[in-house]
Amino acid sequence: MKLLLDQGLPRSSAEILRNKGWDIQHTGEIGMSRATDRQILEYARDEQRIVITLDSDFHAILAVENLNSPSVVRIRQEGLRGPELAELVEKIWSRIGQQLENGAMATITEKAMRIRKIPLHESD
Repeated sequence: MKLLLDQGLPRSSAEILRNKGWDIQHTGEIGMSRATDRQILEYARDEQRIVITLDSDFHAILAVENLNSPSVVRIRQEGLRGPELAELVEKIWSRIGQQLENGAMATITEKAMRIRKIPLHESD
């Protein structure tokens, strides 16, 4: 499983997870700290990475354009530090990782997880 952490999430989370064997990048590590959401989605699709973000715009783009990749996880918990985010990623992956591998968008709050298969609408 290949992941991409968006700007706004702690870079240290990527290092913590890499040390545990995860294939993970942070946008700031790969020269994309000022990239647009669309550029990040294109990179993630080309590299077959799942985006983890705080930004709701990623889900909006997937929905409006009825895209089938990349999968996106929106974290709705502000102020997570590196170790806390790394722990959260590990926790949710055991529950929804397979769905994300197959194409999905997920929203994670302190109390709940919502996941929807993408594309949202099947083409004829």
